[in-house]
Amino acid sequence: MTKLTQDPHKTTGPLHNVLEVAIGREVRAFRKQQKMTVSDLSKLTGISVGMVSKIETGNTSPSLTTLQTLANALSVPLTAFFKTFEERRDAVHTKAGEGLSIDREGTRAGHQYTLLGHIGANRSGVIVEPYLIELTSESDTFETFQHDGIETIYMLDGAVDYRHGSRIYPLRPGDTLFFEADAPHGPETLVALPARYLSIISYPQA
Repeated sequence: MTKLTQDPHKTTGPLHNVLEVAIGREVRAFRKQQKMTVSDLSKLTGISVGMVSKIETGNTSPSLTTLQTLANALSVPLTAFFKTFEERRDAVHTKAGEGLSIDREGTRAGHQYTLLGHIGANRSGVIVEPYLIELTSESDTFETFQHDGIETIYMLDGAVDYRHGSRIYPLRPGDTLFFEADAPHGPETLVALPARYLSIISYPQA
């Protein structure tokens, strides 16, 4: 069984802890950019190894004097340590029926694509495009798609037999299909219409 390292229920704690963690991450990132070890930074600043480690893990509240000493040693402005804390984090709330209907590449007759939200360039380095796809007509042919990234399909209504590569997967309400999207994929057979499913595509931002 694969052990996952991401904790989806991890809490951030009080606001001051969030600031400490943000500062610590920046100190560690700048230290690594300078190819310094914790010991190197300790010797350069006169701050103990233990204290540097506590700052980098967000387990202490460093004074402004300490932060200025670190900033001087790392050749960055003091404000650089607060960058990630001050950056805006975007969230997109799309109410029912208000998604953007689009003509996505590959859109065909009887296929309706509704983009449920979009966040562009961001610190994660990942772009995610969530679509609601509705299939209402058998009049069109179903050639396969190929594109970059990872795709997740969650079946809501109806039924389709979905191709990925050389395999066919019967998708029924509640089923999930998770796959590398550079292999040919798409609905092979429309078993029960209308059919609706969520398609969530993620790929590295340029």
